[in-house]
Amino acid sequence: MQANIATNKKLGRSVNQAFASHFAKSMFLTVVGIAILMFIGTRMFTHIDLNLYGYMVGTIVFIGGFFYRFIAWGERPPTKIMIKKGLKLLFRKSTPKTAVNHLAIYDFIRNRGLYRWVQHILIGWGCVLACLVTFPLVFSWMYFTMEDNGYYTIVLFGMNVMNAKAEGIIAWFSYNALNIAAIMVTAGVCMALYRRLSNMQARAEQKFMYDFLPLYLLLFISITGLLLTFQNIVLHGWMQPQMSLIHQFSVIVTLIYLPFGKLAHIPFRPMSVFARNYREHYGEQHMKECKVCGDHFVSVEQSNDVIQVLGVNDMEFNMQDGFNLAELCLPCRRKYRISRFSGFATHQVKVKEANQNAKG
Repeated sequence: MQANIATNKKLGRSVNQAFASHFAKSMFLTVVGIAILMFIGTRMFTHIDLNLYGYMVGTIVFIGGFFYRFIAWGERPPTKIMIKKGLKLLFRKSTPKTAVNHLAIYDFIRNRGLYRWVQHILIGWGCVLACLVTFPLVFSWMYFTMEDNGYYTIVLFGMNVMNAKAEGIIAWFSYNALNIAAIMVTAGVCMALYRRLSNMQARAEQKFMYDFLPLYLLLFISITGLLLTFQNIVLHGWMQPQMSLIHQFSVIVTLIYLPFGKLAHIPFRPMSVFARNYREHYGEQHMKECKVCGDHFVSVEQSNDVIQVLGVNDMEFNMQDGFNLAELCLPCRRKYRISRFSGFATHQVKVKEANQNAKG
């Protein structure tokens, strides 16, 4: 038994030593996994659409950038704690509800206003729909064949799933799924641009490269995608090859850019479920009392984790008053910082800030 355990540990170390980093190992295993799925989906590489080759390369580069960004983020001490404890709490009874609220209906955004909620629903679900259609087609996990009888055959991972009438509703939605996604994203992006350009506070806080460029990229992809359909149906294919290259180039550039810009929050969004479970679970056990005002502001577990992480990073916030700064609620923490400069114990004044309980 012990010999088998020692052998497995030795094999694990040997495998890890074969790669330069966690990123290299994760990227290699992911590409191998995609290649295996492509082998199965294309019936041993007998059905590959070379017109989608550029999208395939762009997607693989996106996956590499995503893993690089995720591993760099995941190696941080606070993230390690959140992921480790989040995985243990993944099967809480509240997880399905939390996942729906955070990943499907964006309930946390609806609290900020109906306009912003509709905007995020359109952009978010438009992008999700586009990915659900594009990625299986790009890697040939799904494709369509047509017989002389006027029926499409939907092939999924090399298996004939179903037949659909060429002029039926299923075929119509399959053909126009990307058009529907493009219309949703276009509407959502236009709403976002209008809000950001008309709201003076938003204009003062936004930056072109970080805040506006991602929206322009999504808008350009959506419009060029809709133009392809317009050229095919109305213009009978006029200039369609050129527009196809422009659209493909815009998609590839966006995929490469995505892991390193503001759009990176889209693939990172599932981590919010971990964070919510972490706060709720430990908040139900024992809440931390503020050392100054006595209010319960965070769970004891989270407070201890914050102090531990600060210690790992050689950041000590133990005050002369006998407490750690992380043991104060946010209002008292701000008042205490003021007292360090003013010489007056402002944190002990029993007066709440005017906006202490403000929502937004």
